[in-house]
Amino acid sequence: MKKIIATLLMSIPIITAEAQENQNPLLKKWTGNYGGVPAFNEYKITDLKPAIKIAIQEKLDEYNTIANNSKPATFENTIVAMEQAGKKLGRVKAVFDIYSSNLNTPEFEPIEVEVTPLFSELNSKIYQNKKLFDRIETIYNSKDKSKLTPEQQRLVWYHYANFVREGAKASAESKAKIAKINQELASLFTKFSQNQLADESNYYLELKTEADFEGLPTELKNAAIAEAKERNLEVMGCVANTRSSIEPFLTFSSRRDLREKAFDIFVKRGDNSNENNNNAILVKILKLRAEKAKLLGFKTFADWSLSNTMAQNPLKAMELMLSVWQPAVAKVHEDVAEMQKMVEAEGGKFKIAPWDYRYYAEKVRKAKYDVDANQIKPYLQLEKLREGMFWVAGEVFNLNFKQVNNVPVFHQDVRVWEVSRKDSGKTVGLFYFDPYARKGKRSGAWMTAYREQSRIDGDVLTLVSNNCNFIKGNDNEPILISWDDASTLFHEFGHALHGLCSDVTYPSLSGTNTPRDYVEFPSQILERWLSTPEVLNKFALHYQTKEPMPMSLVKRIEDAATFNEGFSTVETISSALVDMKLHLLESPEIDPRDYERATLFDLKMPSEIVMRHRIPQFGHIFSGDDYAAGYYGYLWADVISADATEAFTESKGGLYDKEVSKRLLDNVFSIGNTIDPEIAYKKYRGKAAKSDALMRARNFPIAK
Repeated sequence: MKKIIATLLMSIPIITAEAQENQNPLLKKWTGNYGGVPAFNEYKITDLKPAIKIAIQEKLDEYNTIANNSKPATFENTIVAMEQAGKKLGRVKAVFDIYSSNLNTPEFEPIEVEVTPLFSELNSKIYQNKKLFDRIETIYNSKDKSKLTPEQQRLVWYHYANFVREGAKASAESKAKIAKINQELASLFTKFSQNQLADESNYYLELKTEADFEGLPTELKNAAIAEAKERNLEVMGCVANTRSSIEPFLTFSSRRDLREKAFDIFVKRGDNSNENNNNAILVKILKLRAEKAKLLGFKTFADWSLSNTMAQNPLKAMELMLSVWQPAVAKVHEDVAEMQKMVEAEGGKFKIAPWDYRYYAEKVRKAKYDVDANQIKPYLQLEKLREGMFWVAGEVFNLNFKQVNNVPVFHQDVRVWEVSRKDSGKTVGLFYFDPYARKGKRSGAWMTAYREQSRIDGDVLTLVSNNCNFIKGNDNEPILISWDDASTLFHEFGHALHGLCSDVTYPSLSGTNTPRDYVEFPSQILERWLSTPEVLNKFALHYQTKEPMPMSLVKRIEDAATFNEGFSTVETISSALVDMKLHLLESPEIDPRDYERATLFDLKMPSEIVMRHRIPQFGHIFSGDDYAAGYYGYLWADVISADATEAFTESKGGLYDKEVSKRLLDNVFSIGNTIDPEIAYKKYRGKAAKSDALMRARNFPIAK
């Protein structure tokens, strides 16, 4: 019997690692035009885990080979070699991230839970590789470093600074603890994100009768009806628990009772009495971060987090936020007083509550400026505005967009454009556009680079995407979006342009790989082009009459441009202040609800507004480290953006001035992180940015 079993076992083919790689499409090189593209039509969710494990091991082996090189450390055999390592993992991770953000199904969730800590473990092994760091440090301290190009010197600094920041100089005991903390954090980040997504998917507002639709524009009513059908609900309509659905409902629904219900499910994401409650998880995250910061030699996590930013330390960031906070709060009180008068004029016996703010702000806007969002919206067709932002990219950044249909996509909603330079015709990359909300897609809007532009292995084209959550509505009808949504569309496209305009040698310094409080600058300045007459006249066309937006309406929009800036500023800065204060805690033994309540009370937060991101749903800071103690970066970047915009408005050509556009392209959009941002900005502007420009842009008083 033993002989028979042995014979049978011998006859079973052994699947070698090489054979496994050949069978797994995720491990294959991207092929086709444009230097290769992801083969989304071939990938299966079951391929992810084995592909990730193989690709992680390959990257680790490549880094170990660099570390153990017997030849003296040089820029080429160490720094460049690091830039060229891990390509397979880069491809696999790009697909994994797409599943995580756009296709997060019950089948994917356990895979995400299992493999996310593996990425953290890999990073720890690389950053704590003493031999590798010794080689980097040798090059960093070498006298020959001056012979390198400025970009190469920046790259050496970049890797050296990252290794030091991640604990390369820590003791062996501290390194072990840091590695363990990083893995724990990775698991907690995933759980936090999955909980938030679950509450967004599982909670919704049912609209049961015709009266429940009171006040809603036709397109919102149609979207609610379509959402109910999508969920197979036996009710007339449904409002999904995402910002893109809830905020329009709060703006237009005349049913105060339903506004309160919609508001309630939205602000309680991650804070419900169910298995998706995030409070205990986020406290664990805060404690681990505080411990990690101390192991790395910093007083608090905020001190560590800001050590590689333009702000450099929490004090500077706090000073900026508080300088804008007081005038913003004062503006909110003024606006609320006007809203309250309107409530009383209507016979209302209630004080403005957070679920009333958008509704009555819209009424005041209409009465004060004769600007009605429902009057504007018919001119804001998603597809026409998408054409408009492409046109802006051509006028300001010399880019041309041509739709292509021969590139695989991960969902039928995704479309792809080939992007080239208008003057030379040279292709610079692909732009993937995924505009619509769907189940399993995280809320909000974002930009991703599937591949960074670089030149170390030939001319590598970038592949970038914009992902949004616009509501589809009925078939064969144009999708109308709000002014705020249109601003978001242009904002995220600014990030995409930052990637598409990149013209650097090394991928680590490419595109949006800049300090966190600078990376939002290119996206925020692009928002300014939306309201230009050139865009509105050409692309803000009425979906029925095809007529452009009347100049009288354009003028009224311009007059109302700073209306409600107090609300949007307070909503955002309150989140940024709470984020910073949380990460300045040395011993974060807190109850998140109590802490949030007490902190906002101390700040004198207007009772009519809540934070844009309440703590239990603050994905920016608890689904990863990128924006932790860094949400202030939006304000920091908007200071730069407002100042940069004045370079255009001071010129004869306005926002389409060719000379200023070229300076913006040459010193901001094309250079990635190859130059210190402060130096690069001064080359563009001729001076450092000041917050005065932001105060002017928001119509706030400037402190003398």
